[in-house]
Amino acid sequence: MSERVLQILADALPQLLEKFVTMTLPLTALSFTLAMVIGVVTAMVQYARVPVLRQIARVYIWIIRCTPLLVQLYLVFYGLPSLGILLDAFPTAVIVFGINEGAYLAETMRGCLEAVPRGQLEAGYCVGMTYLPIMGHVILPQAFRTAFPSLANSLISMVKETSLASVITVTEMFRQAIVINGRVYESLALYTEVALIYLVFCSALTLLQRWGEKKLGAYGGVR
Repeated sequence: MSERVLQILADALPQLLEKFVTMTLPLTALSFTLAMVIGVVTAMVQYARVPVLRQIARVYIWIIRCTPLLVQLYLVFYGLPSLGILLDAFPTAVIVFGINEGAYLAETMRGCLEAVPRGQLEAGYCVGMTYLPIMGHVILPQAFRTAFPSLANSLISMVKETSLASVITVTEMFRQAIVINGRVYESLALYTEVALIYLVFCSALTLLQRWGEKKLGAYGGVR
């Protein structure tokens, strides 16, 4: 590796890390938070077997899971303006990532909710509790413990998927690498550097996931 390439990598690293901290991480955090809200609400609608809403939830999950994320990004950012709906790139990415991941989390949470014995719901009614307190204090905590590994995997995947936001002009870390490469033409070195940054951060999240699984396992959750 020549001195020129090493200098390019050294100069690019602070810029890439800055975009990772200021764009990639906020995009991941906001999108995953939105996805969790959508996923839990959708799962609860299915678990409660709410008429009409349950069918709407199934259609939503079907459409989102059966169409590519990249197509969804293009449809919202480049397609909706033809209908007079204009959104900035960053909010578009948050909304699309959140809606997309929410469909997958809904299925994860639905399975974990249904894994909790129905008798616990009935027991809650017997002691005078209503539906929402039973869900909040009895059913959901158990479901979240079971879902923790899958939720952590989804978070790690979303960190990497945010690189797709570059196609709608969100200047996150990967797009910054594209911009830098447009000046220096060192694709292999720069994109390898980006991959290593993702590798290090996602490895740290994996370690946190394992630590969290052990802690939950101590309380009878994930083992």
